[in-house]
Amino acid sequence: MVTRREFLDTVAAGAAGLAIASTARSYGQIVGSNERLNFAVIGLNSRAYAHLSSLKANKDAARITHVCDVDTNVMSQFAAHVEKDLGYTPAGSQDFRKILESKDVDAITIATPDHWHAPMAIDGLKASKHVYVEKPCSHNPGEGALLVRAQQKYGKLVQMGTQQRSSPHTIEIVNKIQSGLIGRAYFAKAWYNNTRKSIGTGKEVPVPPQLDWDLWQGPAPRRPYKDNVQPYNWHWFKIYGTGETLNNGTHEVDVCRWALGVEYPDRVTASGGRYAFKDDWQFYDTLTTSFEYDDKMIAWENTCCNGMRYFNRGRGSLIEGTEGTVMIDRDGYEIYDLTGKKTSELKLGALTSTTDLVGADSMTDAHFANFIAGIRKGEKLNSPVSVGNIAVTMLQLSNIAWELNRELHLDPADGKIKNDPQAMTMWDREYEKGWEPRI
Repeated sequence: MVTRREFLDTVAAGAAGLAIASTARSYGQIVGSNERLNFAVIGLNSRAYAHLSSLKANKDAARITHVCDVDTNVMSQFAAHVEKDLGYTPAGSQDFRKILESKDVDAITIATPDHWHAPMAIDGLKASKHVYVEKPCSHNPGEGALLVRAQQKYGKLVQMGTQQRSSPHTIEIVNKIQSGLIGRAYFAKAWYNNTRKSIGTGKEVPVPPQLDWDLWQGPAPRRPYKDNVQPYNWHWFKIYGTGETLNNGTHEVDVCRWALGVEYPDRVTASGGRYAFKDDWQFYDTLTTSFEYDDKMIAWENTCCNGMRYFNRGRGSLIEGTEGTVMIDRDGYEIYDLTGKKTSELKLGALTSTTDLVGADSMTDAHFANFIAGIRKGEKLNSPVSVGNIAVTMLQLSNIAWELNRELHLDPADGKIKNDPQAMTMWDREYEKGWEPRI
């Protein structure tokens, strides 16, 4: 078994991690190892710890054999947690491409910044790996469509991290809604509230010695290193992130779309701005969006610098129908009649915090279990990328509508923008030369 000391010494020596082949041989000696899947976790801040927690919860079927991050300090800290939680130290690499070269890796999980999600997932598929990718599965609509095609071409599984799709109580109540619990469901509202602070004005500073800034940027056009971008504030820069709409709205809008039984809308409008602070933040902190169908509608609202909760919840989905209403969040659901009188509820006991950047929970455990069962037993995925990408694309289109400040008319077959060449230029992005994703 590789020791933590050996792992840290190798990283410090700049050897791009431990020798994968020798580590794989040692793992091969574990009892029952041939029955478990080898996972590589890539991108080791915040959400990666939920991946660790969920793989620990599924340790009889999976193990973490490899970890990867462009920051060697972050990587060594995560490896120490793996050692503490699972009793062994994984192989490490600063470059995910070395991970993909290992034939011992069955699946990768991606918790990197958004601009890496689709390109890395596509590379994983091309290397014959199954992929668990955090939401959003892409940085822009073109990438999402490319990733869906790549999955179809290479045939490996891709599960997107909209873990509420694996929540038993959400599955139960959505099935009831679709069976007529509140009559014909026709309107859904999703929201997210938080108290995010200003990110200030960044200064160009030397790249930290432990960070591979070129690889961190990857497919994004090159920019100087600034002190207010990573490891988290990249969410609010258009070149790397996708704003709060994709960071958190993906979850609740996906539940709304699922409950209403709809796919791409006919029209999208969005209005909002950066109102709370004046800083480098390039997206809105307050936004309202409408997705309109012929006979249904979804509304999304984000106030991420003011924590005033809606319906006494920091996040959730409200589904209205001809005979009543259902309130759904990660902690349960409530059912109301047409007059707004509560008739039933389910409470799980825990209260989800919108300030929790890790989000380790039983839903994520179940989502990983579903992914693992899909690989091992052919179980149907709860959020395959072909399904997850629809909500992602919808919300990316709302970003485009916000930026252009006009209504977008869509082709409901694929979500592409109709009769607006300027808007369609934003369907894709500019890539650093030589880093364009290809299938």
